Amino acid sequence: MVFFGEYSVSFTGQGRIVLPKKIRELLKGNTFVITTGFDSCLAGFDRDDWETRAKELLSVSLLDKENIYKRRQLFSSAAYVDIDEQGRFVVPKNLMKMLTAGSRAVIIGVGDHFEVWDEEKWSEYKSRAGEE
Repeated sequence: MVFFGEYSVSFTGQGRIVLPKKIRELLKGNTFVITTGFDSCLAGFDRDDWETRAKELLSVSLLDKENIYKRRQLFSSAAYVDIDEQGRFVVPKNLMKMLTAGSRAVIIGVGDHFEVWDEEKWSEYKSRAGEE
């Protein structure tokens, strides 16, 4: 499974977003994991892939400060999210702070996972990266 593409989406209600079909088709089942990403975004993972990666991260020594940081960031904000019949999911309230600038978001494929960005933050990120 390889997530790719860039999709502009609207909130359809309080914290509710339609997950693009091309992203949904790559998920096994109607549940995925969403957590804080490493930039100003959220990271979404297929449930099975998340559980495999979580086991790998847990096997690293507690003395490795970089991995402890990753564990704290990823696990403390992680949530299992269900997709409804219309392809929508609700962003957990503790994660909505990452998507506060407007009524639109951008979902991008990043290979092994996808990310959910506030539309303005994504535009700023691309500008800093020299893409616009």
